[in-house]
Amino acid sequence: MTAEHVRLAGVIVAMLFAVYGLLRYRRGGWSRFGLLLSLLIAVGVALVSVVPQVGEVFTRLFGLENRGFALLSFATLLLFALFLYLLNQVQEARRRNGEIVTGLAVNQYGEKYVIPEERLSEKRREILIIVPAYNEEGGIKEVLRRVPDEVLGYEVKTVVVDDGSTDTTADIALLEDVPVVTHVVNRGQGDALRTGFRIAQREGADIVVNLDADGQYKPEEVERLVEPIIKDRADFVLGSRFIGFYEEAGSVRHVGVVFFSRMISLLTGTKISDCTNGFRAIRVSELHKLDLREDRFNATEIILEGLKSKLRFEQVPVTMLSRVAGETKKPPKLAYPLGVFRVIIQTWLR
Repeated sequence: MTAEHVRLAGVIVAMLFAVYGLLRYRRGGWSRFGLLLSLLIAVGVALVSVVPQVGEVFTRLFGLENRGFALLSFATLLLFALFLYLLNQVQEARRRNGEIVTGLAVNQYGEKYVIPEERLSEKRREILIIVPAYNEEGGIKEVLRRVPDEVLGYEVKTVVVDDGSTDTTADIALLEDVPVVTHVVNRGQGDALRTGFRIAQREGADIVVNLDADGQYKPEEVERLVEPIIKDRADFVLGSRFIGFYEEAGSVRHVGVVFFSRMISLLTGTKISDCTNGFRAIRVSELHKLDLREDRFNATEIILEGLKSKLRFEQVPVTMLSRVAGETKKPPKLAYPLGVFRVIIQTWLR
């Protein structure tokens, strides 16, 4: 094979990568991250194939004297990029599976808790509190009992999304006369919240509030979250332990949350003080604007999607205590910060 043939083959491969990436992106199958990856691969292949100087730099850099062997080495890097692409496809498959689980849970809610037509048509003012729960039998009862019945003239309703628990979490919630929908398998908090958001839209609620089942947040502080929305100052209100009270202040996690909060602030131009806080309120009519895909590490995704969608944003002080019972569901050691970092970058590049 002559050098001309090698260059021609490289140009064809580069064009195929570029065209495929653009088509997938325009049809909605890829995010900006996928498009960027395919274009980078295309440019790299084209440069190494067509511009001799680039190939020479590459061969000198890796100590490769044979140009053909240099191209083979570059092909290995290309395969690594394809591996990253396959990981992205696996994530897409997980997302589609999550949509199936969510769909089943929402249908379950519709069958078990039928909403009368006259109730849907009447003018109601409702705050729906979504409590995602996975094996939280030790703390969920106290959390549910402390939820107020009314806030600022709005009826408060609570729904527990049992994310495939293997303990008595769902039974405890039902004994407290709280509606429960169940994921057939554990999907993660992100999918549990998406199920809750779908239910809020189906209910015709005005505001949806996310409240953890582990007792770290105070249900009595729901009023702080919903007040800016009720007074039409905001569409998305985030609780912040750092302008409120944080029982574990000064911990390693504290440092990590501050770092990622500053990172998001830099990327968005909006000051974020507590990017992993799960105590939030969102105007239900704005939920359709959020492109939520993550099954875990979803707190940063919601913030970034809310800001990208131009939702009016406000932060309010809240209390964050230590978990009252059970075990944390966060991944151990470096898995958590790496997961948060990945979600921030991927969401920002969409």
